[in-house]
This record gives sequence, structure tokens and C-alpha cells, in this order.
Amino acid sequence: MTAGPTADAAGPLVLVGARLPGREGLVDLHVAHGRVASIRPTRTSGGTGEESGPAARSVDLDGRFVVPGLHDRHVHASQWAMVSRRLDLAAAASAAEVAALVAASVDAGSTEVVGFGYRDGLWPDAPSLERLDAVSGQVPVVLVAADLHACWVNSSAARRHGVTVAAGESGVLREDACFALVRELDDIADDVLDAWVGEAADRAASRGVVGITDYEMRWNRDDWARRAARGIRSLRVSFGVYTQHLDRAIAEGLRTGDPVDGARGLVTVGGYKVITDGSLNTRTAWCFDPYPGLEAHAHPYGLSTVPYDELVPLMRRAVDAGLRPAVHAIGDRANARVLDAFEAVGCSGSIEHAQLLRHDDVARFAALGVVASVQPEHAMDDRDVAERYWAGRTDRAFMLAELAAAGVELALGSDAPVAPLDPWVAIAAAVGRTRDGREPWHPEQAIEARVALAASTNGAGAEVRESGAADLAVLELDPYAAHAEELRAMPVAATLLGGRFTHSTIG
Repeated sequence: MTAGPTADAAGPLVLVGARLPGREGLVDLHVAHGRVASIRPTRTSGGTGEESGPAARSVDLDGRFVVPGLHDRHVHASQWAMVSRRLDLAAAASAAEVAALVAASVDAGSTEVVGFGYRDGLWPDAPSLERLDAVSGQVPVVLVAADLHACWVNSSAARRHGVTVAAGESGVLREDACFALVRELDDIADDVLDAWVGEAADRAASRGVVGITDYEMRWNRDDWARRAARGIRSLRVSFGVYTQHLDRAIAEGLRTGDPVDGARGLVTVGGYKVITDGSLNTRTAWCFDPYPGLEAHAHPYGLSTVPYDELVPLMRRAVDAGLRPAVHAIGDRANARVLDAFEAVGCSGSIEHAQLLRHDDVARFAALGVVASVQPEHAMDDRDVAERYWAGRTDRAFMLAELAAAGVELALGSDAPVAPLDPWVAIAAAVGRTRDGREPWHPEQAIEARVALAASTNGAGAEVRESGAADLAVLELDPYAAHAEELRAMPVAATLLGGRFTHSTIG
């Protein structure tokens, strides 16, 4: 769905001396009523053209590059806004290191410790209840994994949140048990959370972002209508509806693509989100092959969290009500089964993540018209754990090039806070398949910058076009000529939403 103008669009504007990637010469972009009214060669005199009218404001871009504004197609907005206020566990390489960070936080006087970002897939030691209890005493501790599919708690937190954890157990909650606890952590006063989300929205605008798809596990309609009314105006937001809210959404007549009343034209209903398996780092992504070392585990192949005979009726009910399915699937078995469900229901939609696929299923994406909503930076985060737990199959992991070549529509996102809410990070990972100076990982699955950019604009394509929404990003570098590390740190000079500046460093 391509974004349209906002009710708060600014007055006439001319962006003078712009460069469009892939085209020669300078152009002037004439903006009116929230849209790009015309694109004309820049006159050597610097004039803006009589058609713009005397009231048009002129901004000289001095040869900077202009592309359509960027969208992050998979975000957990509240979680992303909270991350900077939680204990950062991203650098911890063991359970012992995490325990030391918790101990330091307790020693500093914390009365509750909420952490985020641990990845235990390659740790030399395992999380345990006793380890956390030893360093925390009576201070409740909840540590959320980077993939959001697991959390590690101590005994005090288990008592506070009504979680049963027996002595000798790991204290790690997975999937639904984790989601339920994290929702309790999200119970923050609306005005406080809205302020945090507003700050995160402004940071996103500084990276050229004009829109997000929010898959927070909340009743998102009221949250975003309230935020838009209170002045968060730097993003277009499409929000997801989860199974626990499906009855309410249908009763209230929510349909994918419909605008939300009172939201200044910025908020629309998104898709029906359902999670059908777990994640790689939690070893719960549902696969055809068992996880090495977990053959004797209760779930050696991962978890199917919504069985097929439940998934199909849920999807059909949502589709009949006008809600487009957006189905989480990470393992190859989960992806195959979800494609079966799309075929049975006879609808299109998206598969969120699509991390591990069988080659035969790539063609099924294209034939069924299912969008592959992917997060390329996860490949950089997961490459080592994938080599361990998906050994011999990583040629089928994050198959962006193969999907694109088959004609599958790609939609890039971050899954923030799992990865940063920054489309340039995702674009860089998709183009370079590398980070931190390492050799590219399966470079045969890299895609061109033009393809990655087009997959990051919510249907607007890779080029600014006349009559399109004036949702724009102004860049200091040519995105088609920049190498992967330059793309990752792409300097964004300005961002416009509906012709209105939401970020600018232009003098």
C-alpha cells in the first residue's frame, strides 16, 4: 500500500537542484497538496518556475540525492521505545557475563532489573534460575532475549508475575509464556509510553523513515489514534491485529487499509498477525530437521505454535472480515505449512521473516502472491548461530536474491528492537551480506541497492515519481553507488512526509 498525503501537508514547496539516483542532471521537485506535482530540469538561473506561484517556498538541495521516504515493514514500536531504558545485554557472551551485569545493576541500587538483548545460542554456559538468584536477592529480574521469544527470570520476578518456576529449572520462559510476561512489562502509563514512542519516531525520521508497520502485541488502534491526536506526526503507521484481539477488530469493522478516525490521515489498519513458530536463537523455529544437540529434547524440531487446523480457520475468518494475513514463520517447515494455509484459504498476504526456506517453496511465494517480509540484518546477527543449528542448510537462509529473481515481492524491515529501526541498516545487510569487516555470508543471496530500496518504500518503488506522495528522503550520497558500509551509515539530510519536513540538517 502506497502512502497518501496527510491532512497536515505543508504549503507549496520547491526542492531545487536535486539528484535522482540513476538519472543524469539536476531537477526541481515541485510539491503541492502533499504530492510531487512535477519534476523539471533545474534552470541554470535557479528559478523555481511560474507554475509554483509566489507563495511556494524554495529549498536548495545543492545536488543532494532524493529517494522515496522509507518504511520499516516490521516493528514492535513500544518495545523499541523502551529498549534504551533497559539494561543492555547485547554484548554479553555468556550467562556469567549477564549475571555480572545484573549484579552491577543491583549494587547500583536498582529495585527492579529489566534487561534486553541477550543471545544465548552460542553461550558456553546455560541460563539458570540459581545463577540469577545468587546475584539479585529479592530484586525482581526479567531479561528479554534479543529475539523477543524468550525471557530469563529470577525467583522474585517469577513470584511477582505469577510464573511457576521450579528449583533446578532454567528460569527461561519461551514463546507464549514469554509473550504474556512481556505484555505485563509494557503496562506503562499512556502519557509516558507515548512520549518515549514520540522520541523514537523522531529518531526514525532522522534516518529517512516516513512509515512503519507496528506489530506490537497490544490493541494498537487506540494507541496510535491517541498518539496522532497528541502530536506524533512524523510517521505513517499501519498496525497489526493479533488473535487475542481478532473478535474485537471484526466487531468494530476494522479492515486492512482503512484509515483510523481522528488520526490526521496518518494511521491505517494493517494485517492480521499470527505467530506460527518460534525463532532460531531460542531454537523454537519449526524445521524439517532437528536442532543438533537437541535430539532428545521435547521439541527437537522447534515448535508449531498454531497448528494448521487452527491456522486455516483463523486466516479465513480474518480474510472474510477484510483483514489481510501477516503470518510469522521462520523455520522451513513453518514456512511450507503457512504457504499451504494461504493456498487453502485462497488469499494473498505476507509471511513475516521467511528466514529458512526450501527452494521449491520460493516459487510458491510467487504463485500465491505472498509477500516475503524479511529482515536482512537478522542474517548478520544470526549467521554464526545458523551455521551451528542450521548446519548444511544456510544456503537456504535469508534467500533474498532467489526470492527476488522468482518475482516475489520483498518488504524489508527490522523487527525492532531485534535490529535497529533504521532501513539503511537493512538495506546494507541485503546488499553486502556483511558487517564488522567479515567476509560476506552467502553473497549469492545479495540483492542490488535499487531492489533493496524499492523493498523499503512500501510500494512507492525506488524512484520519486510525479503525482506520488511527497514522502521523501534527501541523502548526501548516491545510494546506487555507495558500498555496504556507506549504506549502513547513510547520511540523511532531510525527511519529508506529505511535503512537510520531519527532519532537516539543510541550512
